[in-house]
Amino acid sequence: MTEPIRRLAGRVLVIDDAGRVLLLHGFDPARPDRPYWFTVGGGAKEGETLAEAAARELGEETGLRASARELGEPVWHEITEFSYQGRRYRQEQDFFVLRVPAAEVSAGRLDDEEAATVDDCRWWTAAELDAAAERFYPAELPGLVRAAQAEKMP
Repeated sequence: MTEPIRRLAGRVLVIDDAGRVLLLHGFDPARPDRPYWFTVGGGAKEGETLAEAAARELGEETGLRASARELGEPVWHEITEFSYQGRRYRQEQDFFVLRVPAAEVSAGRLDDEEAATVDDCRWWTAAELDAAAERFYPAELPGLVRAAQAEKMP
């Protein structure tokens, strides 16, 4: 088996005034029958910090704007392995919190690949995530949302 491709990513827990988190819905083109919900964010470009990557992806994926400085320090870090388009990845990712009033989001700046694989977005409460039959990532998301609501990130 080949070694996974290493990747760094910045992700954003976008939390609204009601304490809900914004998630995107999409799928791996190699497995369109297995959709999932996921946080805003994505891979860092060369020379980009993870906060800069998170801020850039936030604008591209939602139309919301925040600078890397506004995102502040990461609130959580994880290493995850997954496959995408038949390739294995090992992704180290930092999560940042952005609090926003209830906001409309716009996916108008998605790149071609994202536009082909992201098909919805939705605001979720921690309780809705706990009860969800649908797949979402990361699995720790309900606890992270509760911690963000209480401003007590792990």
